[in-house]
Amino acid sequence: MYETALAVSQISNGAFDITVAPLVNAWGFGFGNHNHSIIPDPDTIMPYIGYKKIKLADSRITKADQRIMLDASAIAKGQSCDVIANLLEENGCENFMVEVGGEISCKGLNPKGEKWHIGIDKPYDDPANENQELQIILAISDVSLATSGNYRQFYLKDGKKHSHVIDPRLGAPVRHNLLSATVIASNCMQADAYATAFMVLGVDSAMEICSRSPEMECYLIYSDEENENKTVYTEGFKRYFSE
Repeated sequence: MYETALAVSQISNGAFDITVAPLVNAWGFGFGNHNHSIIPDPDTIMPYIGYKKIKLADSRITKADQRIMLDASAIAKGQSCDVIANLLEENGCENFMVEVGGEISCKGLNPKGEKWHIGIDKPYDDPANENQELQIILAISDVSLATSGNYRQFYLKDGKKHSHVIDPRLGAPVRHNLLSATVIASNCMQADAYATAFMVLGVDSAMEICSRSPEMECYLIYSDEENENKTVYTEGFKRYFSE
């Protein structure tokens, strides 16, 4: 997990960073303090943020400062899917769909003998998860899928929306127009990490990284200047559209 996290951090220029935990906690999306009445000062937290401040050696992670904390929530669910999928394969299962917290690994066909049909939610501001309208339905097999968005976990403060998607380079929630990022890859840990990285990077940078990664495809939903939802996706993603 550390090695995958490091690779995604390097490729995304720090948009993905598992040392983000102190920022997640300070902004009220982690454990402990959920007081949304106080806006944190990123300058007091940023000295303890940065993937280059941790190292892995002899099966141990060492930190440059003991106040550094790790948050693997943007990669661990994907890794869990991979672990379960590998276990099923090792025991001879040829058709399965594993889902952990919305991240998915699948192989073979569903009970109807078709590819697995997976829906991507329309990104409405919906913290209670009451709106189940789908943006699109995909048909996938022998791949993994992960979606990250800023429309479930957020709060409003002084008229501003504070999303749980934190930019570890700036120390604050993202402010751009990307609403949802879906990534399809050969393994779910990679899909999970890049979906989060893309939510931090925004549309243009996400498309640039994904377009030069032949083993990965993405589908992005964003809001335009008229606040209408629009989509953009890599050329290879088209083959997953359900007919």
